[in-house]
Amino acid sequence: MSDVQVPEIMRQGKIAPWLYVAPALLIMTAFIVYPGLNTFLLSFRNADGTLPAAAACVEGEPCWGILENYRYALTAPIMLNAFRNNLLWVVLMVGGTVGLGLLIAVLADRVKYEALAKAIIFTPMAISFVGAGIIWKFVYAYGTGQVQIGLLNAIVTALGGEPVSWLSEPAFNNFALILVGVWMWTGFCMTILSASLKSVPTEILEAARVDGATEWRVFWKVMVPIIMPTIAVVVTTMVINVLKIFDIVYVMTGGNYGTEVIANRMYGEMYINHQSGRSAAIAVILILLTIPFMIWNVRRFRAQEAIR
Repeated sequence: MSDVQVPEIMRQGKIAPWLYVAPALLIMTAFIVYPGLNTFLLSFRNADGTLPAAAACVEGEPCWGILENYRYALTAPIMLNAFRNNLLWVVLMVGGTVGLGLLIAVLADRVKYEALAKAIIFTPMAISFVGAGIIWKFVYAYGTGQVQIGLLNAIVTALGGEPVSWLSEPAFNNFALILVGVWMWTGFCMTILSASLKSVPTEILEAARVDGATEWRVFWKVMVPIIMPTIAVVVTTMVINVLKIFDIVYVMTGGNYGTEVIANRMYGEMYINHQSGRSAAIAVILILLTIPFMIWNVRRFRAQEAIR
């Protein structure tokens, strides 16, 4: 091989990888980078996205200048309610899906019909959020007459109770919506955690049992510590999903009756109130809330890969 060919081959080796990733980079630029940058810039304009936000200040009211849309997103009562509801979703839905998923994974591993049981639990994942919202809206349906078409109220009245408007009562409508999310995503958590449990060496489990450890101690002292990296990844993944929750709330309540969440408020500002500037500010805040969990998830994944 001549000295002239070597630099040519080295140059091709540097260019060729970029040719392979160029299509993906172009698609990401067109559909992720550009819209993201445009959203960020739009958030500094007027509430309707037409003029600089400084021109939108109202005399006698607090004004943050070009950050006026962020003032609304961080201080408006409806947004504060959305933040509280999203926090409730994160605590209850993440805890519910991960806890139930782990419980079912452990129990299903001990029965002969494991595959059937897991298939039944995982089935809701095959339904879209919109479809699930419609299904559960019928379950929660409330009627003022004697006949109740909603399954839950039909059971309540059959037991002698009074029908309840599950989706319009602020005392428990958020819990009713969160239940739908738990019903849908438990199968996902169960599948990931079950695969991780099966990777626990049987020798360690048998050694713990021989030493006299109860099944409860084997679970908490042996299984959980070994699969903790997987649990952490599942938790962070669910937190990211829950922060973006939209479809269930939009279909079942539209954010009314105190069930507003961040993503639904972003949609409402954009397509109902036609306040694109405010919607963009809410979108930026939502992205900022998810980024720390995404970074932590990536770091955990890299740490696991380094161990392997």
